[in-house]
Amino acid sequence: MTIRSKLLLSVAIGLAQPALAEVTLTEGPSPIPDGEALSSDDLTVQNEHLAFTLAVGSQAPWGVPRGAIVDLAPVKEGEITLDRIAFADFIPNNWSAWPNTRRDVEIITQSPEKVVIRITRDFSKVDIATTYTLEEGSDRIHLMTEMTNKGEAPLDEQMSGFTLWPDSGYILPVPGLAGIDSGSAEAALSDRVVAYDADWFIALHAPYFDRVEYASKDLYATHSLAPGESRSFEGWLQVGPSGDLAPVISAEIERGELAAGSLSGEIGSTSGPVEASVLVVEKEGVPYIWTLTPDGSYEIDLPAGDYSIYATAAGYSDSAPQQVTVSADEGQKLDFGDLEAPGMLDFAVTDDAGKPLDARIAITEGQAPLVEFLGRQTFFTELDPIGETQASLAPGDYVFTIGHGTGFLSQGKEVSVSVASDETQEVNVSLDLAARPYEQNWYASDMHHHADQLEGTTPPEYVARSELAAGLDVIFLSDHDSTVNHAALAEIAKMRGVPFIPSVEFSPSWGHFNAYPLTLGEPLEIDTSTATAAEVLAEARRLGADAIQANHPFIPYGYLSSLEAGTVPGGFAPDFDLLEMNGPDDDAAVFARAGQFWTQGQRIFLSAGSDAHDVWNDNTGSARAYVHVPGGVSADGFVANLKAGRAYVTRGPLIEPEVMFGTELRIAPDEKRSLSFDLTAVNGLASASLVGPDGELSSQSFDPTQTTATAQFNVTATPRTEGVDWVALRVEDASGATAYSDPIWVNPLGESDVISQD
Repeated sequence: MTIRSKLLLSVAIGLAQPALAEVTLTEGPSPIPDGEALSSDDLTVQNEHLAFTLAVGSQAPWGVPRGAIVDLAPVKEGEITLDRIAFADFIPNNWSAWPNTRRDVEIITQSPEKVVIRITRDFSKVDIATTYTLEEGSDRIHLMTEMTNKGEAPLDEQMSGFTLWPDSGYILPVPGLAGIDSGSAEAALSDRVVAYDADWFIALHAPYFDRVEYASKDLYATHSLAPGESRSFEGWLQVGPSGDLAPVISAEIERGELAAGSLSGEIGSTSGPVEASVLVVEKEGVPYIWTLTPDGSYEIDLPAGDYSIYATAAGYSDSAPQQVTVSADEGQKLDFGDLEAPGMLDFAVTDDAGKPLDARIAITEGQAPLVEFLGRQTFFTELDPIGETQASLAPGDYVFTIGHGTGFLSQGKEVSVSVASDETQEVNVSLDLAARPYEQNWYASDMHHHADQLEGTTPPEYVARSELAAGLDVIFLSDHDSTVNHAALAEIAKMRGVPFIPSVEFSPSWGHFNAYPLTLGEPLEIDTSTATAAEVLAEARRLGADAIQANHPFIPYGYLSSLEAGTVPGGFAPDFDLLEMNGPDDDAAVFARAGQFWTQGQRIFLSAGSDAHDVWNDNTGSARAYVHVPGGVSADGFVANLKAGRAYVTRGPLIEPEVMFGTELRIAPDEKRSLSFDLTAVNGLASASLVGPDGELSSQSFDPTQTTATAQFNVTATPRTEGVDWVALRVEDASGATAYSDPIWVNPLGESDVISQD
């Protein structure tokens, strides 16, 4: 912070307790409960609607330079409620590395009517100045960021803008863009995204945006920036004290000066008004907005236009939709009286021998609540009793997909059920398992999984429930820069009798690393926003890590991408053991880079993880490592054998090798050695390819109706003038899911090593 900023700040902050409606500015640790900004230099701004804290002295998440909003909460009846965000601020280029050397803080205005703060940071040769304004009586923080290129080179193909990353609750994506994780905003029906739960909402309004990333949590403009050029981005963060989103659309109408009308009415069932019900508004066939009706009556303003509207409530059936045209400056009354009360299902899941199975239960047909605090679309069986759970659901016809290790150990099973109002039914499901790899000492773990720290929204119990339902044999956790959930997962794992691997995802802006296993609960003692690569990896070893995994190495902020861009502090540090396969689009690139390491004689092997943050919407174990652990699995044994290359990674196919991965195959001169692999794919096999230092050696195709087969290849020891010879297997199933193995080292026998064939 500059000296000028400190002087301004000392004048700006008063000690007297202000009136409730005034805007206040305080310096010091955030007063927001559960906030992460704990430095004496941090700044908190508050009025009667909201409070937010700028991390001036505290670390910001993911290695973002200090000076960003890291805590944000509604204010209710004069009390600040819980922090609801991990991060909500400006990002200059889609979470790429952020080289940074300075931070200037200015208090532009401080009065009971308004507080204005400007924070300027550098992004390499670019200045990024963000102004934060909160006015008396406003439920919105006004954001204005100006990027100025002070370098001599242009910035091309940038994606910059404001982001909203909640640390709990749910997301209503930009209307029209639901289901789009990354792509153009051409189909957007509005310019806002909303994070919410039953007792709060935060909306990001971003009129400049033309692209979404991370399922609408990032609202970007695609742009370039010539030397000397500046570009401005304007947005608003709106905060509310409940999951009622009527204020969001009202703000949109006000901001855009849109012609609008209103709707009002009553919501009920045959028994009378339904309290705590919700009116859902769709536009052009997609979710648009909703309002809560605590007493069964509602009123909402809408821009003029055509809508489809229905009513619902927790466990109740949706009403029949009604079509309505909203006209400017007109009010209409619309009632809904056909909601039906919920019914109950008791699920019990076993294998074909009657043994209870942990299971994931997903609604694939039937009413699945749009407003997620009304009910889940996905359920998990309890930790105890195993294989059982109960669900309250709206009356109607459903199809559930119920699975244990779906896509790996079984295909899952579709079960049709008709739910009746006020009735309880038993649903008993038996699953046929196509494989039990643990019987051959192969054990699986998802080596990249989050709980409820930063943007993770999964309580520790549900991490375990989801991982066990995914057919994993080891519980694993890697929250961003946090160890606080280790003790809870360790206790759950002990109760269930399964190993637990405690990990942390070290998260600087230029690369993420999972380190494991760690000393339980030991906090980090490093600033990931300023540490060099060597310092980050050294901290992982200090915490007890036997293995360090370079996560998603080719995404914009992946370690290998940042090395290629020259943005890793201190340059390359070699002290890591594993490369992660995370996003399927990068699997081939990760495998190719691992192959380069192997040819150079470097024993950096493969790992895999889902990076799941929300187990109800993400697929735990969608990428996983299978590790051979002779004599039974333990956390230490799993990590040791993963690090030694006795493993493969997969999105579906299973492999049982004749010669263990990570070991040596010695072949006499001129000898052809047959090498076989037993394969299983519950979705049917497609192909298997043997790969070496120079690419594919040979391949086999299979009838896609086959779920098991043996792939057999001939291997010869090829003399190499440079590097090490090896072979590895790539398998693809009929659904396109792949598996990649670690190498088998191929060494030719010398004359004195030739083994007698007697």
